[in-house]
Amino acid sequence: MNNKAINPQAIVALQDALASIYWYKDDLKNFLNSVLGDSPLLVPLNWNHYKRDIVQELIEKMTSNQTRYRQELINLMVAAADMKDFSHLEQLDDGEKKAANARRAIRSLKTYVAGHEFISSEREAAEAKKQAHLLRMQKVTSTKASLEELYSEYGRWVTSSNSQARGYALEKLLRQLFEIFDLDPKASFRVEGEQIDGSFVFENTDFLFEAKWEKIPISADALDSFAMKVERKFDAKGVFMSINGFSPEGVTAHSASKKVLLLMDGSDLVAVLDRRIDLKDMLARKRRHAARTGEIYLKYGDM
Repeated sequence: MNNKAINPQAIVALQDALASIYWYKDDLKNFLNSVLGDSPLLVPLNWNHYKRDIVQELIEKMTSNQTRYRQELINLMVAAADMKDFSHLEQLDDGEKKAANARRAIRSLKTYVAGHEFISSEREAAEAKKQAHLLRMQKVTSTKASLEELYSEYGRWVTSSNSQARGYALEKLLRQLFEIFDLDPKASFRVEGEQIDGSFVFENTDFLFEAKWEKIPISADALDSFAMKVERKFDAKGVFMSINGFSPEGVTAHSASKKVLLLMDGSDLVAVLDRRIDLKDMLARKRRHAARTGEIYLKYGDM
């Protein structure tokens, strides 16, 4: 039996590939079942977690005991590297981008699978647990690492004086944030002459989102304009993100009217990026609070 430990870079490539080749968790689950069969590794996985964290949990268990799970790791690498058809990704929103990310991840994985280069010629299986610890520290595909990267990006824009570029950066940052939390974000689009910053899906509801990084709180008129866009869409809600908050008049008016908006500010965003609260949990709390009290602007500090 070959007891050589698998190259840590190959493990990282496998994590990236498994997180990219399927968009929906059920499809990923079916793939893992087809490769690993009735392996006890799959039983404790929490499929309510985010896709990247599910993959990381599985790979960490396998790499922490390569003496036992080395062949399963190799089977996963070979099966993933053999993937050629990504039509299941191409038919989704932003499908070409999703498929391109998957192909990139598979190409990287193939560099280790080809010629069995993923089998280390230097490290023994006894070092597997140490290798796994190093991999955990890298956190390449984890939610934590992704949020840390976005937090750094946000911090770079805080001191920027270019308000237009800063606004575009905020839209991009939010789309990446929604993707991290598996909210299936769509990029900005134009409908009937209206510009929409983007949309996402939360609790089986389509949410349009608007992102503003103005120097002053958002006015009632801006909230009116966005609310009208939301109301013209079938069975949709809206999330308005304003880094510097909202005018009291606008909040009061929209809390008293038909509840189609939830409001977020910079303190909410920082709380998510700093991992003090899960984005889905924050949205759920804001939604419940609005339903119970009529107030659409519940700040993280008041939760």
